[in-house]
Amino acid sequence: MGELFKKGWRICKRVFLWMFLLQFIYIIVCRWINPPVTITQLVSVAGGYGLKRDNISYEDMGRNIKLAVMAGEDQLFPDHDGFDIKAIKKAMKYNERHPAKIRGASTISQQTAKNVFLWQHGGYVRKGLEVYFTFMIEKLWNKKRILQTYLNVAEMGPGIFGVQAAAKNYFNKDAIDLTRSEAAMIAACLPNPKKFTVRPLSRYVSIRSANLLRQMNNLEDDGDIQELIK
Repeated sequence: MGELFKKGWRICKRVFLWMFLLQFIYIIVCRWINPPVTITQLVSVAGGYGLKRDNISYEDMGRNIKLAVMAGEDQLFPDHDGFDIKAIKKAMKYNERHPAKIRGASTISQQTAKNVFLWQHGGYVRKGLEVYFTFMIEKLWNKKRILQTYLNVAEMGPGIFGVQAAAKNYFNKDAIDLTRSEAAMIAACLPNPKKFTVRPLSRYVSIRSANLLRQMNNLEDDGDIQELIK
């Protein structure tokens, strides 16, 4: 029995070692190569929503969508190391007072880690893995690569992934040609792109996009933001 346990333990160690090595190599590869597919995209296909996507370069995304997404999702993106501690503490206090209406505080880095390497929803296990992958991409990638990957893989409507597919689907144009207002509408749907629709324009997206336009104006002159939206 003891020998069998030792043999099983050796096999488990080898499996975990290979899993660690493979995921580490995959993180490095994704520093330069777009993920071939994500779990969220596979779930979209399985759920009957289909898969519309078109990966594009950072330069082809244009200034407006980069600015809009940072304004809506993570205004401190250029400055933090993957986690917005103040926002997390604020969300925890809010959730204690409103347990039926949970508020998140995920940064763009965290959302990128989740979208590329993990799955949506889930409990403490997924959250723990999200922390790990967020830490790794912050160390092994750079901010432009994180933002580019996020803008290529994030779901922006039912079965619509990435800014190029969203721009084509909603406005029949390339992402680089999006106006500030159009970019704000796409960014406004991100909290729940299946519920908060751009076409037809939902009330939530209409109200939030107007607020995002104001936030974009406030952020645009920041030096670190300027560097990222080039």
